[in-house]
Amino acid sequence: MKPSAPWMMALWLALAHVPLAGAQARGDDPPGPQAVIGDPKGERIGEASLDARTQEVASLLRCPVCQGLSVADSPATMAQKMKAEVREMLAQGYDQDQILTYFERSYGEFVRLKPPLRGVNWLVWLGPVLGLLVGVMLVSFALGARRPAAQEASADEGAPDADALPDDPSLAPYVLRAREMAYGWPQGHRPQGPSKEKR
Repeated sequence: MKPSAPWMMALWLALAHVPLAGAQARGDDPPGPQAVIGDPKGERIGEASLDARTQEVASLLRCPVCQGLSVADSPATMAQKMKAEVREMLAQGYDQDQILTYFERSYGEFVRLKPPLRGVNWLVWLGPVLGLLVGVMLVSFALGARRPAAQEASADEGAPDADALPDDPSLAPYVLRAREMAYGWPQGHRPQGPSKEKR
């Protein structure tokens, strides 16, 4: 379990529980699910499938204490309480959407591990794809700009003169002999006019 930055966690918890703190200060009980999201829309789940369904719904909620862990996977006390609340709501007949909405209204949209595609969340889902496309465009643009520059530089420099001989006169006969053997040039000199090199 990796804790988040302590000051961010404290601020997040303080803001998430402001309505509950006000209710407790007045002596009121915190509002239950029915006061927040209304009557259950689903069917009551029996004990046989309740544990599996609780695990499934709790895996969609982010643990407020642990970074990157779901309520189902987190060993934190708060996550265990949230999981117990999910179980109780499922047993009462609340469906998955109602449960997620209830926790979202209590903790904010951050509590969802997979936020719905609405508003700014489109950027979260499409951000990596857009970043990849922009990166590919920048790389192709950079490579395209380098290619003409390299071609111009090579044209300016010109190809090395094939008829040039080394400055050392003792090497010249060997270079001429190598050209004669490699290209079939008579006595190592390039023939005048169009000709095909022998390879």
